[in-house]
Amino acid sequence: MTANPAVQHDDPQGLRLHLEQRVAFILDEARRQGASACEVAVSQNTGLSVGVRQGEVETVEFNRDQGFGITLYLDQRKGSASTSDTSDGAIRSAVEAALAIARHASQDPYAGLGDPELMARDLPDLDLYHPWQLSAEQAIERALACEAAGLALDTRLVSDGAHVSSQQGCRVYGNSHGFIGSSLGTRHSVSAVMISNSDEGMQRDYWYGVDRQAELLPAADALGRKAAERALARIGARSIKTAKVPVLFVADQAAGLLSSLMGAIAGGAVYRQSTFLLDALGKPLFPAWVTVDERPHLLRALGSAAFDGEGLATREQAFVEDGVLKSWMLSSYSGRKLGLPSTANAGGVHNLHITSNAGDLNALLAEMGTGLLVTELMGQGVNGVTGDYSRGAGGFWVENGQIVHPVKEVTIAGNLRDMFRQLRCVGSDVERRGNYLTGSWLVDGMTVGGA
Repeated sequence: MTANPAVQHDDPQGLRLHLEQRVAFILDEARRQGASACEVAVSQNTGLSVGVRQGEVETVEFNRDQGFGITLYLDQRKGSASTSDTSDGAIRSAVEAALAIARHASQDPYAGLGDPELMARDLPDLDLYHPWQLSAEQAIERALACEAAGLALDTRLVSDGAHVSSQQGCRVYGNSHGFIGSSLGTRHSVSAVMISNSDEGMQRDYWYGVDRQAELLPAADALGRKAAERALARIGARSIKTAKVPVLFVADQAAGLLSSLMGAIAGGAVYRQSTFLLDALGKPLFPAWVTVDERPHLLRALGSAAFDGEGLATREQAFVEDGVLKSWMLSSYSGRKLGLPSTANAGGVHNLHITSNAGDLNALLAEMGTGLLVTELMGQGVNGVTGDYSRGAGGFWVENGQIVHPVKEVTIAGNLRDMFRQLRCVGSDVERRGNYLTGSWLVDGMTVGGA
């Protein structure tokens, strides 16, 4: 069959079938040209994004992106190539290029496809596809309404932009074990950035909503007001004295701490011996009430997936249980390097969840008493080898459970291992706008550096 590279698929199921057929064709072509094994990943994404600023339209973008990533093996020598052209001739050329690379590559005893016994068999419908019938005019109207609602809150505000985006796509992965899996998904978002301008300087803040279902996004005007309120709350920020105090990370910032954990237990960091948790497996890492587990099959969640980047079946599993580090996060390659089976995490983790043992943010403020509430983190001051943590921060100084004033020019420092051990509370205010499902973290004994 000869494919027409210009074929357009307004029918998502038609697109899905077309991409699956192209993947099957590539696998057959790789076999025909002499590859001992092959894997193919393809995605096609289409969408609309608009941006406005100060009542004027700045951007209107339509995107349609597609790419095939082809990896071939000659025994344990690997070669890769990519193409955005789905025609038979382009595919044959890409396969030839990947084989040429493989012939000149060094043998790697750990290279190869995932374990055929671990391939996904039954692919549950995770309800990830909810297209939004949104025209450019409607998107602009929504973005302008979001911005206008924020600006109406105070004359000291100016807009740094409001954006509306709607994306939908199809992902297909196949390999020469006979596995071909596909999924359709959507992602919609609205965001606003506001700047407060006063005699005490300029302060910038933002807010956003993201969901697979457009009807579950926050109302545009409410989101704009939230961004404005956050920018106004920063007026009057001042420095604080250096002290060792509890630090309360709001949920969307606490998600970064979970990300640092997963980076430290990723198989690549472990087999390279470049992680501060190299000796931590099977030992207490968090307080005993903490469990950190993966929940890949949550319906409509942003991080859900029935199979990982190698076609392995995803599953619920705990990386930390009762405070103890139970497992590394492994792909097939890193697992082989460590003599362990894959945890079906090629490409990352899916819907990582941490136990909550406390109430909402107000309850956590009361629990903290006096300390720093962090609503923004800046810089890249996390050392994955030593665990040393030093970040610029924005937020609020808290006394007796009440916010006293915003802060500026603050650095928070500690070591991730100590921070995990000194985690006092995780709130019930779970952040769901991404792949890390966590409430706010209250961490004891951090150094807060001020003036």
